[in-house]
Amino acid sequence: MSALNTVKAKLFLIPFLCLFAFSPLKAAPTAAEYGVVLNLSGKQRMLSQKMSKEVALVALGVDVDKNLQNLSNTATLFDKTLKGLRNGDSSLGLPVTEKRRILKQLDKVDGIWAEFYSVVQTVLASKAVSAEQLQLIASQNLPLLKEMNKAVGLYEKDAQKNGLESAPGLAATINLAGKQRMLTQKMSKEFFLIALQHEVETNKLNLLETYTLFDKTLTGLVAGDENLGLPGTKQPSIVEQLDQVKALWTDFMPLMQTAADYKTTAVDAAMISKVAASNLPLLSEMNKAVKMYELEAAK
Repeated sequence: MSALNTVKAKLFLIPFLCLFAFSPLKAAPTAAEYGVVLNLSGKQRMLSQKMSKEVALVALGVDVDKNLQNLSNTATLFDKTLKGLRNGDSSLGLPVTEKRRILKQLDKVDGIWAEFYSVVQTVLASKAVSAEQLQLIASQNLPLLKEMNKAVGLYEKDAQKNGLESAPGLAATINLAGKQRMLTQKMSKEFFLIALQHEVETNKLNLLETYTLFDKTLTGLVAGDENLGLPGTKQPSIVEQLDQVKALWTDFMPLMQTAADYKTTAVDAAMISKVAASNLPLLSEMNKAVKMYELEAAK
């Protein structure tokens, strides 16, 4: 190649080399962003159960208009967050998900959600729940929860390797504290399905398992639990908030125990009313604790 041709070749390549050199590389999420991702992906698990609980309350005829509005809000938030986890959402503080294995898992969630959301929208349009719709929600909410939980686990592992590598226990804590929110709604859903006489034996067993896990995790968040991977909580403000949760739980747990007891043949209207009124305060106080853990991740 002549000297002139060599110079021309170099001049031709300069723009492309400059483009490569100055193209911004996609940075991994920060510790603060990982905190948000773990919080909101974990919250999706709760929303799957909250929607199912709200469908059951409509089927029971409890505060129908209020629970239809709650159902609409919950489903809209689940859909918005699911899209935001994939594509990013500045209003939610979510970065774009880049990891291929997490995107593949979100694909699985999308597949179940499409049918689930369609049923929810039909319920909202008709303002009633048919036996067929109740059956579909009852059968599909756990697969939706399971696939979403797998996504949370992948986010947790990613956080431990990157933004929260110096505090892997915090990633596990945010995950399990977030899971507690889900358990408040899961046990409430199971309670109301028992009240509806829907697969009573199965839901009694599920309820027993759910409230037992909630109780164990609540203790572990404060004192630590090696089996759960929880290091315990040292921050006085968070411990105080968990005490608020425990105070509500002390009143809530006996209702769950009664419904799960094989000797209980029916759930009366008074119990239904108590659980309908008290499950959201329990959720709200648990959510406050999760937000406090998220702030710890941002430090």
